[in-house]
Amino acid sequence: MFTDMRFEVTILGSSSATPIFNRNPSSQALNINEHLYLVDCGEGTQQQMLRFDVKPGRIDHIFISHLHGDHYLGLVGLLSSMHLNGRTKPLKLFCPPELKEIIDLQLKYSETTLQFEVDYYFTRTDAAEVILDNQDITVETIPLDHRIACTGFLFRQKRRLRKLRKEKIEELEIPVDQYTAIKRGADFTSGTGVLYKNADITTSPEDPKTYVYCSDTMYNENYFKQISNADMLYHEATFLNNMLDRARMTHHTTALQAAHIAEITNVKKLLIGHFSARYKTLNELLDEAQSVFPETELALEGKTFVI
Repeated sequence: MFTDMRFEVTILGSSSATPIFNRNPSSQALNINEHLYLVDCGEGTQQQMLRFDVKPGRIDHIFISHLHGDHYLGLVGLLSSMHLNGRTKPLKLFCPPELKEIIDLQLKYSETTLQFEVDYYFTRTDAAEVILDNQDITVETIPLDHRIACTGFLFRQKRRLRKLRKEKIEELEIPVDQYTAIKRGADFTSGTGVLYKNADITTSPEDPKTYVYCSDTMYNENYFKQISNADMLYHEATFLNNMLDRARMTHHTTALQAAHIAEITNVKKLLIGHFSARYKTLNELLDEAQSVFPETELALEGKTFVI
């Protein structure tokens, strides 16, 4: 428990409302300590999972930011495939409450009864709240400013235990049954009665890291404090700034605005995505963001980023 933690995100889809050649609608797979968490599930996500070796059977938590089709239309197909492939373990689905009605209707008219339970956890947009708390992470909702109710998600690692120094284990012949207590901060007394301070036989773990997923939203300072100092921020950047009026009209963000958000909130790294299909190549969006925030990368499909 709380050993070196894998914390990384694989981009499955980075397009906006309509797919374009080589870009699919929004979806990401987070690997947190070898547990997979799916964030949004646009059309074609299953194909992307096959393409990039993301195993559906390892996904026990799915987060849907809002009910525009490019963020959830792949979900019913994914649930159906899980059913056909014999899944029996429960699935936790964090989503707007109306999504249950949509899924129930699809299953009703296909006369399908899933072999596994879907445990629904309904999100709200009037306030941020912790929606998941397990041994590895906490997940908070981020109320965003989109045309319809929409939340982002903040994934925060829990602080891990201290690490026993291998050479001290061997030198002092520390019994296995004392490892956990020492990792939690206890000192060690040897068989000869010598006391060894915890700080001398352990090392501190890395500081917990945070990953922020800001789905569709226009520029709004209301969520800045919550996402401040994140290790990695994914933020939509649908348009170049020369289309700022269009971005405001559709409640989206430009690449330049996303970069300013990253700068203001003091994040360490920015990923931009949710690109409009009007952009056949993405270099202009990247250049625009990097002009303000150099630590910016494109959320390219199939690429895995270590947080």
